[in-house]
Amino acid sequence: MYVSPFFLQSVLALAAGIAILIAPRILNYVVAAYLILAGLSGLAMGL
Repeated sequence: MYVSPFFLQSVLALAAGIAILIAPRILNYVVAAYLILAGLSGLAMGL
């Protein structure tokens, strides 16, 4: 099953937003994880 990187980034952004609303203290970790995963999905699109 192929998942589009754009769909993956949308799901990651939604999950990150919900996590920040639930526990604002983990903002740095959520942002860092989102940036890493968004970068990896962008790199995967180029392969």
